[in-house]
Amino acid sequence: MPLRVAMAQLNVTVGDISGNCAQILAAVAHARDQLKADILLTPELALTGYPPEDLVLRPGFMQRTHERIAEIIAGVQGIDLLVGHPWLEQGALFNSLSWIRNGQLLGRYHKQCLPNYAIFDEKRYFQPGNQPLVVELKGCQVGVVICEDCWEREPISQARQAGAQVLLIPNASPYRRGKHQRRLYTLDERIQETGLPIAYCNLIGGQDELLFDGRSLFLSDQSEPLSAAHCQEVTVCADFDQHSGSWSPVSELHQGLNATDNDYAEVYTAICLGVGDYFAKNGFSKALLGLSGGIDSALCHAIMVDVLGPENVTVVSLPSRYTSDMSNDLAQQQAETLGTKLLQIPIEGLHQVALQSLSASGVDATGLTDQNLQARSRGMLLMAISNQTGAMLIATGNKSELAAGYCTIYGDMCGGFAPLKDVSKTLVYALAKWRNQQADEEWIPTAVIERPPSAELAHNQTDQDSLPPYDRLDAIVERFVEQDVPIEEIVAEGFTEAEVRRIAGMVLRNEYKRRQGAPGVRITNRAFGRDRRYPITSRWLESGQG
Repeated sequence: MPLRVAMAQLNVTVGDISGNCAQILAAVAHARDQLKADILLTPELALTGYPPEDLVLRPGFMQRTHERIAEIIAGVQGIDLLVGHPWLEQGALFNSLSWIRNGQLLGRYHKQCLPNYAIFDEKRYFQPGNQPLVVELKGCQVGVVICEDCWEREPISQARQAGAQVLLIPNASPYRRGKHQRRLYTLDERIQETGLPIAYCNLIGGQDELLFDGRSLFLSDQSEPLSAAHCQEVTVCADFDQHSGSWSPVSELHQGLNATDNDYAEVYTAICLGVGDYFAKNGFSKALLGLSGGIDSALCHAIMVDVLGPENVTVVSLPSRYTSDMSNDLAQQQAETLGTKLLQIPIEGLHQVALQSLSASGVDATGLTDQNLQARSRGMLLMAISNQTGAMLIATGNKSELAAGYCTIYGDMCGGFAPLKDVSKTLVYALAKWRNQQADEEWIPTAVIERPPSAELAHNQTDQDSLPPYDRLDAIVERFVEQDVPIEEIVAEGFTEAEVRRIAGMVLRNEYKRRQGAPGVRITNRAFGRDRRYPITSRWLESGQG
């Protein structure tokens, strides 16, 4: 008889130990009673959510974790369960996995390879384990490792030497574009090295800036890869034939290596999940944003309607003397198309009062100061509406603007969450076009996509008055920020040294702005936020100084 393995792509909430416990036990009942599985695998640290960060340093947090593990052990009957959780033992804290069968703990595995790069800092909290765990189930020797352990050779080799015939791997692997193919490549390497088939269970859901995309996998060199859905909370199941070493799908799974969605669909879905979970897990149900008639706010508008529904989204047009009739008309057109409430609040009066107040004190606000006053007037009004209504204000800026510092603190940077924080301007346009293709009518007016981008804070202003063309800006930012390519190598790819040094200087000088910005969904190899930690105070400008 084959070994039937179920994997639950759970969307848990960090710190909701009791609620996560209930989710796990519900998944156990479903896998046992509906799928007739022999064993259920849950994601890494499923009980506490990932990453729990400094919560694990709180005595009450770990006490509750231990209590719920005891509850889960007592409650599991008729199916084996692998559940991830932190574990405190003799003063040492571990990232652990418990193997439970019929009210008994059969073994506990401690993660051996603790990631300490990019968004990960597990060595701050956990001690590494050093022992394998292999348990017999239905005549099959089943080994386990945790997430990063499968990116290294030693833990899996250790499990193989301990007699494992198949590996079950819980994961909390964050999403980024192209990550699914990278996982497939790495897991295939481990299979080729050891011959061990793999069941890889990944977390889903948003956690602050992080997004976990699921896509759990059943892999072996004897059968086609089987992949669970992208960004969906599902429990999937497959039968493992230990004689042939192959997997056969039981529940609905995607077969083959090309089971990935369209790239833009994948990114848009990931952003929507990250935004939706940030709202839901923080107790917000309504959103507010400034709708300018430009591309960034238009795409954010569409995202928020997809996430919350039009009845829960309010948009505000905040025209100034520089705002074109086209901008006002396009904002109204999109609000009507999407069915959202539109408020129009001109800022001219507020702006003039600010100018007069400054002038009375001997300060003549001109040029950039005047432009920032307009942006901050808008930010003040939007925050007032947010305060009064309880709707979360959305910051609509994109990664290109944040990189170059083309944004105003306490102005357009105001907001509780930034859906496009890790989305370049060129990708903003691509996502807008893709979203239009999914609707019967244009969610984002063509004129918004085709018009030259402008902050409209001065007469006949366009973004390219202050910035390089976005295709060149984005290409340089991708290399300098996401890939850490040296300036000389970027120049060798066909860019001028002057433009590369100019953009690199902008990125480094504007760290202070980004530190004060809202969190947003991470979709690239390196977002501005927790995995890019540059000093604010620094003499290094990538221009020969320092």
